[in-house]
Amino acid sequence: MSTKTQKTNRRKTLLLVETAMLTAIILVMSFTKLGYLTIGPLELTLIMVPVIIGAVTEGPAVSAFLGTVFGITSFIQCFTGSPLGAILVSVSIFRTLIVCVVSRVLAGWLCGLVFKACKKHDKKQGWSYVVAGVSGSLFNTVFFLGLLALLFWNVQFTPEQAASLGGVDTVLKTVIGIAAGLNAPIELLVCAVLGSAIGKGVSVALRRMS
Repeated sequence: MSTKTQKTNRRKTLLLVETAMLTAIILVMSFTKLGYLTIGPLELTLIMVPVIIGAVTEGPAVSAFLGTVFGITSFIQCFTGSPLGAILVSVSIFRTLIVCVVSRVLAGWLCGLVFKACKKHDKKQGWSYVVAGVSGSLFNTVFFLGLLALLFWNVQFTPEQAASLGGVDTVLKTVIGIAAGLNAPIELLVCAVLGSAIGKGVSVALRRMS
């Protein structure tokens, strides 16, 4: 077996191992308190971090796959304890599936594309990782809230539902509350810092191993 073939096989193995590990991390974060930081009635999502890591280490295809896993787990949360998710599925399961899954697939895929484009111009291999971290979180927020507002804009909450969400009585008020409140800025900062720092560290380690 040639040296080139050995390197190719080693790279494929590393790709499969890393993808499996990041998938496992997403699953653990999704179904434990590690993935969500609750602030009042809303949740700050940290699960974009492994998706961003996949984007900077393996590219758009892997990050889109990880985004799909994230989206599916998010959809499952609608049936297992998310107050807003429970309301959405009671209105339309299909539209809720679109909001949860499509937004995360697009966020992961576009994050990978943005990093791929930026990396070509980042000679010191530094700022492109920060851009990936920021864009990953931003895409997730914009697509999730955008689809939520687009598909559920006219949904009114019952008094009981509004109470479970901290008093907001419509989806639009919920969207505005998330975007204008602490959730989106904090999530953006955390994902930018952790996603870029860990992603760069993993990238360096993979280059040494391959």
